[in-house]
Amino acid sequence: MKKLTMVLGIRPDVIRASLIIKTLKQQLGDGFDFVWSGQHYSDNMKDVFFRQLDVPAPDQTLVLDTSSDQAVIGSLVSQLGNYLDEAKPEAVVFLGDTNTVTSSIAVASKNIPIVHIEGCMRSYDWRMPEEKFRTTIDHLSDRVYAYLEEYKQQGVLEGLDPDNIMVTGNPIVDVLEHYFTSGRVRLGEDSVSALLSRYGVSSKRFFTMTSHRRENVDSKASLSRIISLAGSAPGEVIFPAGYRTQQRIREFGIEIPKNVLILDPIGYTELMEILVRSEAVLTDSGTIVEEAAVLGIPSVQMRTSTERPQVYDCGGSVKFDPHTEQSDQNYSSVIEAAVARKQAGFEHGLGDGMASERIARDLIERFHSGHWSGHQPKDGFRPISRNFGYGLTELGKA
Repeated sequence: MKKLTMVLGIRPDVIRASLIIKTLKQQLGDGFDFVWSGQHYSDNMKDVFFRQLDVPAPDQTLVLDTSSDQAVIGSLVSQLGNYLDEAKPEAVVFLGDTNTVTSSIAVASKNIPIVHIEGCMRSYDWRMPEEKFRTTIDHLSDRVYAYLEEYKQQGVLEGLDPDNIMVTGNPIVDVLEHYFTSGRVRLGEDSVSALLSRYGVSSKRFFTMTSHRRENVDSKASLSRIISLAGSAPGEVIFPAGYRTQQRIREFGIEIPKNVLILDPIGYTELMEILVRSEAVLTDSGTIVEEAAVLGIPSVQMRTSTERPQVYDCGGSVKFDPHTEQSDQNYSSVIEAAVARKQAGFEHGLGDGMASERIARDLIERFHSGHWSGHQPKDGFRPISRNFGYGLTELGKA
């Protein structure tokens, strides 16, 4: 039987791909395989998201060596290679820029077409592992789905074939419209009050925070500045912290301000319930800054560089660089600037709510036709050498 395989590995990927997965499962049935890479493996980091978003359970879950990033990547390539030998899919779909997408090397080694959702995003900060991963998979891919025209142009300037890049809009818009129509969430006010009480929130004015990026949480100075930023907020800060982040806080001996409430990771519904009621969101997550923008909640983006500058362009986000020394006054001014964005209002401009449908439809059409584009030379065109810049140029007949 012909198969189309999608490989995901972290909870933001499940959120963003949830409607695509459901459509592919409905339309292709056993012809669609959902493989979980095993990068996130605890219940509250993955399974609760499958349940709350009503996403079909993975058809296969890889068991990885998680002792180090290098071990994760090595076992990813090896285990996915074993899966490919058995399943022999027509094409393999990836999303994002995490360790999981490095296993696209296994797919490329077998000359199986590769599809990348969330393509051509660039921070232009080569120190970020994610920048290396997303650039690599884009150049390995036969079909790339870019959320915005701006992203597509970034890929074309690197020499990617524009005919292989489809602009779709951002599926996070679709997901939020599907589950949280017009900013309304699914729990009643009494249930939300009980939820906030369980998290220890005692006031009506509060903030939400997440932080997980290695460059932030593996540096004592950066993580200390993030905690200081949260401590300067004029209200309680709900901080669902990943286990790695919690471990680093303990190891570094960072004192937690009284207004910062650290929790274990929580479900998607719970996170959106508190996010949409927050004064602002403090985060280094690429997904959450977009979710906040769609829901009309301002964010403080705790990053030196970002591949998602559109949240700044629309006026929905304020930058905070954890790698730069901050004054006490600057911490407060960052929070004040974010709250002011909420009062002023802004439009996100990330998509029209049809991205998931466009991606799923294109995947299904290509699955049935067997046409996955690919890197075929075109008469009269070839990429310029990177030694001389980026782009495509017409060179006459080959």
